[in-house]
Amino acid sequence: YSVLFSSNFFSFTNIIKAHDQKSDYCEVNHCFNGATCVTGLGDDPFICICADGFGGDTCNLTEIGPCSPNPCRNDGSCEVIAPTRRGDVFNEYVCKCQPGFEGVHCQINVNDCANQPCKNGGTCRDLDGDYACQCLSPYVGKQCQLRCISLLGMEGGAIVESQISASSVHYGILGLQRWGPELARLNNQGIVNAWTSASHDRNPWIEINMQKKMRLTGIITQGASRMGTAEYIKAFKVASSFDGNSYVTYKGDNQRRDKVFVGNTDNDSTKTNLFDPPIVAQYIRIIPVVCRRACTLRMELVGCELNVYSNTAGCSEPLGMKSRLVSDGQLSASSTFRTWGIDTFTWHPQFARLDKAGKTNAWSPAHNNRSEWIQVDLEKTKRLTGIITQGAKDFGVVQFVSVFKVAYSNDGELWSTVKDENTDNDKLFQGNIDNNTHKKNLFEPPFYARYIRVIPWEWHERITLRMELLGCDD
Repeated sequence: YSVLFSSNFFSFTNIIKAHDQKSDYCEVNHCFNGATCVTGLGDDPFICICADGFGGDTCNLTEIGPCSPNPCRNDGSCEVIAPTRRGDVFNEYVCKCQPGFEGVHCQINVNDCANQPCKNGGTCRDLDGDYACQCLSPYVGKQCQLRCISLLGMEGGAIVESQISASSVHYGILGLQRWGPELARLNNQGIVNAWTSASHDRNPWIEINMQKKMRLTGIITQGASRMGTAEYIKAFKVASSFDGNSYVTYKGDNQRRDKVFVGNTDNDSTKTNLFDPPIVAQYIRIIPVVCRRACTLRMELVGCELNVYSNTAGCSEPLGMKSRLVSDGQLSASSTFRTWGIDTFTWHPQFARLDKAGKTNAWSPAHNNRSEWIQVDLEKTKRLTGIITQGAKDFGVVQFVSVFKVAYSNDGELWSTVKDENTDNDKLFQGNIDNNTHKKNLFEPPFYARYIRVIPWEWHERITLRMELLGCDD
């Protein structure tokens, strides 16, 4: 009995010791060179997750070669200038830096705003290897060097009658006078020379269909005299649309409330209001808020055609995923994945930036299915001409999206999917074939949107994505 008891006690003690030993693996620091120790995964008592530049089961080995791993930061290229080495330390290499970076390891981000590239009062923002100008209306262009101030045709007649509509029309003198929207032309002359809404219309508006997407930088308004009495719009709002169905009321730059524009103070003088930032739209709608006696209006629109300053070839600038002009707060996704369920290894949408480095350096959703998506809020309507995608590795496993769809929206609620021009079906874009190579797809034709969603359709191993959007502010 005592022998049996001793044997069982010895076995039980060994089990306790083995359990304690296993739980202490990471406490005795088996992982070297700043590696992370993880236990309880698979059959191994512990796993070492190595820092860049080290390998081996315990991360005690230095990777071979002066350029492996690449010591050059910010996408600089490493070139060996001599095949010699001293011990484990390589010093015979040089970093060739990308534009906008300098330093031995391209670690210094040059201030691209130092030379004040933005003209006409534009505000410069330094990016990673680039800059962006916030232009004052009506200036546009990379350096705010262009003026978008053409009169678009209300006064001159380039905008024809069929392009102008209104919520209602006033009929005067027993219905003989029609104050129709087609008369709402700046400096129009005659007895009946403006648009007036019907007296019973509680929500009046007048609208111009520009017939194509335009950049609108301002509006000139004017009242009129009817039966010897001055009538004009004292205050108004502006709404815009791409399709004539879904409208967005102008709020200005980073404002929550609809912007109310100050209108006229008499029937004949003109009042100019600028849109800052400009409005990109096909349909522009003027909504009277306060009227003097009646809502009566003559007007002119100010702006320019989009293709004057950009085309598909000239409108292919990176929109800020890689440079971080697109902030983390502008990125969202249907879900996120955690490797081994560990918070430290969460594949957030904020990581979906082209060429991002690190152990978790891309977006990956919690599930592999076609209902997952990643979304970018560009904060204002832009012209989208293309996308560059890239996969990533999850601790040695190559993962990427091989086929995807693209959806877009102007309000974040109503979405349209990019269509194939030949079949009118949802377009399937061909994605990546490995974890690191860039794959560029063009949007033909380009489209305009504030919100963009990438919807993975097919993938290798697991949905994993880094990306950059291409386009311009037009």
